Order: sequence, then C-alpha cells, then structure tokens
Amino acid sequence: MRPVRQNYKTGANGAGARWGVGALALALLASGCAGAASVPARGAGGAEPAHAPALRAGLPADPARALAAYAARLRQAQARRAAVARRWGLARVPLTPPAPPARKPRIEARKGFEVDDQRELGLPPVFTTVPTKDKVVFLTVDDGSEKDPAFLRMMSDLKIPYTAFLSDFLVKDDYGYFRRMRDRGITLNNHTLHHPYLPALSYERQKHEICGMQDVMEREFGTRPTVFRPPYGNYDQDTLRAAKSCGIRYAPIWNEEVFVDHWEYREEDQDLHPGDIVLTHFQGRKEWNGTMPDMVRRFLRTVTAKGYAVARLEDYL
Repeated sequence: MRPVRQNYKTGANGAGARWGVGALALALLASGCAGAASVPARGAGGAEPAHAPALRAGLPADPARALAAYAARLRQAQARRAAVARRWGLARVPLTPPAPPARKPRIEARKGFEVDDQRELGLPPVFTTVPTKDKVVFLTVDDGSEKDPAFLRMMSDLKIPYTAFLSDFLVKDDYGYFRRMRDRGITLNNHTLHHPYLPALSYERQKHEICGMQDVMEREFGTRPTVFRPPYGNYDQDTLRAAKSCGIRYAPIWNEEVFVDHWEYREEDQDLHPGDIVLTHFQGRKEWNGTMPDMVRRFLRTVTAKGYAVARLEDYL
C-alpha cells in the first residue's frame, strides 16, 4: 500500500458593463424582435397581431423601443449590483459565472493523489481542480464553528455560490444556522462527525465517522450528501473505501486557501487556475484578525481582479 497522503493545508469596469448591455440588447433584437416580425398578421376575427410575442414579453411592439427598454433594464440591474457591492465594501462587482455545463466534466483523481486500486475499486476521486476551460473558481467553507449571520446576508446579497463541508461536533449547537444556509440554495456536505485524522483510525472507525455524519445530514438537513472532504485533506485507501460505502462519489480537497489577511497556494506558480477549488473556514475574530465578511472581501477582490467568476461546485459534478 502506498504511504498515507499528507495533504496539509497550504494553509467590470463601466465600459465593459456598457458593452455587455449593448451586446445583450442587440442579441435580443436579433432573436426576439425578429421572431415577433416573423409572425404573420392574420386580420380580424380574433387573429393574433404580429407584435403579440413582444407584448407577451412585456416589451414595446416597436423593435427600437424594445431594444431601448431592454438596455435600460440591464443598466438598472447593473446599477443595483454595483450598489450592493459597494455596500459590502467592494469597488468592483463580482463577475457572473457562465451557465452550468450541459455536459459535466469527467472527474478523476489528481495524479499523485490516488490510492492503491483507485480505479479497480471505483473509489471516490480526490481532486483539487475541476477540469474546465471556464474561467471560474469554487469557494468551499469547512467545519462550522463560526455562525456569522452577516456572512449569510453578504453571500445572499452578492449572489455568491459556495459549498459547505460540516463536522457535527461544531455545528450541532445551531443546526438552524445551516438550515437557513441550505434554504438559500447552498449545498451542505460531509466533513465527518468529529474531524479526526482519519488515516490513524481503523476502517470501521473511519466508516463510523463518515456514515455517522451522513445520518446527521439526512436527519437535520434532509439529504445524504454524495460529496465528502477528509479532515485536513488526509486520507488513505480505507478512507475512500469507507466513503464509497456511505454513498460518497467525490472527495474534493483544494488548490488554494484564503484567510482574512492572505492567500496560500498549492502550485508553484502561486496563482489561480480555471476550475480551482478554494478552501476557507467558518471562523471569526477568535481565530482570525477579522470576520468572515472580511475574508469574503479578500477572496472576491482577488478573483475578480484576475478575471474569475465564482461558480457552484455541484454544477460541475
């Protein structure tokens, strides 16, 4: 058997917005308005007028007016997003991710992160980056000790997706906080009952930690996750065998970690890459020199400046 994996923590501008408005508006004119013009006028007796599709869409029947109305709506929406970003201390609006891929990428274990018989046993792959050309990253938040209501408001206001990995001993004092998170569309995943160093445990004890947390997740949040993160990023073959037996299909870890005051990178180039998974934690002033919203500001300023959007991890799995 190979040695235990020791994956320790590595720890629009205005012109663009105006161009985006114009491009989208022109697209609408080319599609929607052209479609409206193609409807024949059938005369009296209850026949549908040629401009009926535009009317049903709530747009003026005249194509030029439709174009102007749609562009105005886009400008208003962008202004609202800019106002929300400023309210949370961001000078730039976070970029919007592309639509989820119609065909999901094939996820395999990262080279060097496999265990013995990884493919033969069909074990959940451990990976740090999702194979995609989309310029997106994925934010994941671990453990659950800090339950900051401002974090929930900020992420909802900004419409930033993220994935939570929960350990029961840290969340059981306030399951309601994470139910509110779930109700806002956030996926809650498995991070074991007690956050142990799993490779030091027997197969049966590892299975208890993972399957036991599956039971908690189903009882408290209504689902049994298919995604699991091993504590500290440490695992062995028993970990992945146990995880598979508990219904786990994926075991993502991370390629970068973001804190209140700095980033840490796994790769030698010390940079972000399309599809990277970013780790942070439910922590606050007791552990950091700041709050979770402070951490989110650092995270969003960096990814936005580098031209990345934040996407939902589960959309790519």
